[in-house]
Formats: sequence, C-alpha cells, structure tokens
Amino acid sequence: MIEIRRIATDDPVYRTEVALREAVLLGPIGYDLARFEREYPGVEDRFEHYVAVFEHPSGPRAIGCALLLIDEEARTGKLMQMAVDPQRQGEGLGRRLVVAIEARAFGELGLETLYCHAQETAIGFYEKLGWAGEGPRFMEAGIEHLKMVVQAPPEPADGWSQAASLDGSTGYDDLDGPPP
Repeated sequence: MIEIRRIATDDPVYRTEVALREAVLLGPIGYDLARFEREYPGVEDRFEHYVAVFEHPSGPRAIGCALLLIDEEARTGKLMQMAVDPQRQGEGLGRRLVVAIEARAFGELGLETLYCHAQETAIGFYEKLGWAGEGPRFMEAGIEHLKMVVQAPPEPADGWSQAASLDGSTGYDDLDGPPP
C-alpha cells in the first residue's frame, strides 16, 4: 500500500525523498541538494514536503514527492519539485500528491491560489486536474515551462462540501465531482 503524507526534514523518509528529487529533477540539470541549498538558502526548511511512501522490506521509501512553498501574505502557494519514480509513473501518485497539497492549501490554510512552473511534458497532467496555463512559455533551468494556476474552489452555496483526504481519495471515481 502506498500512503501520501506530509513529512518534516527529520523524518527518516526525507533522505529517500531527497534521493528521488536528485535522481529525477536536480541531477539532470546539474544540481544536488547541497547546491540547491547554497543557491536558495533557507528555502528547503520553508517547504512543506509531501511524499508517496512505499513500505519496502528495507524500510519506507519515497516513490513520489512534491513540495509546497507558502506565501501567506499573498495567500498563495507554489507547488515545486514534483517527482515520481520513473518505474511508478502512471499509477496516479502524482494526482494523489497534488490532491493532498490542494486539500492542505485550500482547506486548512485558506489560500486563494496555487501555481507551479510545469515542464512542457506535464502541462496536460495539470490541465486534467483543473489547472490552467497562464502567460507565455518560458525557460527555467534550460527547460521550457508554463505557469499553471488553480484557484480555490468556491464555497458551496448549499452547505455541501467535498473533503479530500490526505491520501488523495475523495470517494468519487473521477475528477468531475459528486454525482448529481
């Protein structure tokens, strides 16, 4: 079973999250965590770390991750450094991570907007989750990106609300919401 959870940097799973980020995201652009921390001091400690955890016989491992950087003053959050182990892609882990971050941002924190800088290959993924492209494409870390944005859902007029659990389940089989 794979569990989606938020962890701190002192959690034993954090080292496997860092290894995943370095292998999938940072390494291909010439970074490791040490260089990232040198160039962006203090940011790593400001992130909320979300991981998809697999209970491996040698101990729990992060097989997916995403980071949330919160700007409370602007009432917005930035989803960053989302990665899924290449052998586990296509299993819905990325969707579950995004749903967990949206639930935290819009539910618990009351943020108004989330955004990310999506690589060209991830734009369709975010669009399927209801995010929209904003502005022109741009280069970041030598890769073409598009800013993707999602607004907090409106408060339901009838008092009904759909709560997503941290594991990304909503009780519905699709992303279209509740049955009529």
